[in-house]
Amino acid sequence: MALLTHISRTLLLLSSVSVAVSAQDGQLISTQPSVTLDNATVVGVANETTGTNQFLGIPFAQPPVGDLRLRLPQPVAPYSGTINATAFGNQCIQQTQPNTTLPSGLPSAAAQFLSGMGAAQPQTVPQDEDCLNVNVIVPANVTAESKLPVAVWIYGGGFALGSNIGEPGENVVQRSVELGHPIIFVSPNYRLNAFGFLGGKEMKEANVTNLGLHDQREAFRWVQKYISAFGGDPSKVMIWGESAGAQSVGMQMVYNNGDSEGLFRAAFMESGAPMSTGYVDNPFLQATFDQFVVDAGCSGSADAVACLRNISTDAFTQAVNKAPTLSSYRSVNQPWEPRADGNAIAQPPEHLLLAGKIANVPFVSGNDMDEGTLFSFANINVTTDDEFFDYVSSNFFPNIPSANITRLLELYPSDPAAGSPFGTGDNFTYTPEYKRMAALQGDLLFIAPRRLLTQTLAGKQAVYSFLGNEHGVEGLGTPHGSDLQDVFGAPGTGNLQDYLIRFAATLNPNGDGAVEWPQYTNQAPNLLTLNNGEPAVNITKDNFRAEAMAYLTGLCVADPM
Repeated sequence: MALLTHISRTLLLLSSVSVAVSAQDGQLISTQPSVTLDNATVVGVANETTGTNQFLGIPFAQPPVGDLRLRLPQPVAPYSGTINATAFGNQCIQQTQPNTTLPSGLPSAAAQFLSGMGAAQPQTVPQDEDCLNVNVIVPANVTAESKLPVAVWIYGGGFALGSNIGEPGENVVQRSVELGHPIIFVSPNYRLNAFGFLGGKEMKEANVTNLGLHDQREAFRWVQKYISAFGGDPSKVMIWGESAGAQSVGMQMVYNNGDSEGLFRAAFMESGAPMSTGYVDNPFLQATFDQFVVDAGCSGSADAVACLRNISTDAFTQAVNKAPTLSSYRSVNQPWEPRADGNAIAQPPEHLLLAGKIANVPFVSGNDMDEGTLFSFANINVTTDDEFFDYVSSNFFPNIPSANITRLLELYPSDPAAGSPFGTGDNFTYTPEYKRMAALQGDLLFIAPRRLLTQTLAGKQAVYSFLGNEHGVEGLGTPHGSDLQDVFGAPGTGNLQDYLIRFAATLNPNGDGAVEWPQYTNQAPNLLTLNNGEPAVNITKDNFRAEAMAYLTGLCVADPM
């Protein structure tokens, strides 16, 4: 759920994009890169600094506005005319994230890092319901005959915010050319918060749940139809994301009971996997829907979903901003996460995984060391063992017997030395339960689902896993999202960047003289570990907190959120 907006990266990308126009008539200069889609000429912009051509803001589906709000995405009509793809398209509408009260004693580095959480995406690009657009970044010398591998990036943001303007994909493309493994970078938008993930039985009955996942799927179909025109090979697509984006990739792997429909051949997940979530009409989701209807002014309507389609965008957005957020007391158990709907996501995701209903493709899935530290300030008013018990029981496992919760909390004790940030002893004990909460929430949402995924599929398909233990922040450890610096940083500055490029290009992350990254097996649960010091990269074993995480996973499977 990376809520970090990566503003510096965004500004870098924005600064590289300029709309070249004729001073005489305002027409696009004919020397700009262009491609033909259907009967249209799509005009992009060249970035000479990175040696890439960028085609930005291309619609990949019909605008989900008016009667198409809260409906499945509709394929885009055949293109015609001239499409100006020299600037970003609209961002999808974001949910405002309230500020979280931070504890005293927080190191300045941690406070600065946290200050980026929940901020709106840069307002240089408007937010609008009409936001289903895609960016395509290609090497400058690509032709329609190049048939390059394609990496489709799905951004994070807790399914509440985020957009395809946030990460500089041209850095990845530039580095891929330098490595001799050129790839194409594609980044679609998808609907967020209640626009894309409103639950409740009414939404389920109307078959309009998990709309953001359907948007992603429609973007994958667009890639199959059109990426050849940009020089890409539709048979060599890797889907890839971080946080909510990685969780989306995991959900796409179990979508339609694991039928990839030939839309992708590989997957890469940074801090995300098929989720430990339950059903779209569980009591919390139903209560959220019912309150949303009231807040939107649709209470008493005979057809609440139809009413929600007809209110103004402003009224809908105001209701979104009254709903729970990651900054609220429920923290990581928030209403916008994808959940089982009996349709595209037939059962709880981890149940589908365990039943073998998951795409049989090679994949990478990894984590950062301290995934939970960012998300445990929203509930720092939980300060006693009894309050911690009540929080875990009511918020995460309402249907689990008390004795099982007691056992879980024995495995995640209140001893600060056992908590996260890990390996820091009694330091950073902002409250008596903070480090315990950070350890549990990081494992619950990120590390335990990843371990279940890698352990379940090891030996059945090619599996690689990593652990980020670099780019640490004093007071937060190696927090959620820190691996993004390795992937989207300047070309050649991140080890994970090179492994990702090779995997996208060849389905094998190894080569070019890099430290060998062995596959993950249950006999040898190998983790490519990224370190702050020397060695910068080494291989460790995925055996930390084994008993605790196995027990936690059992509870998640028995009572998914």
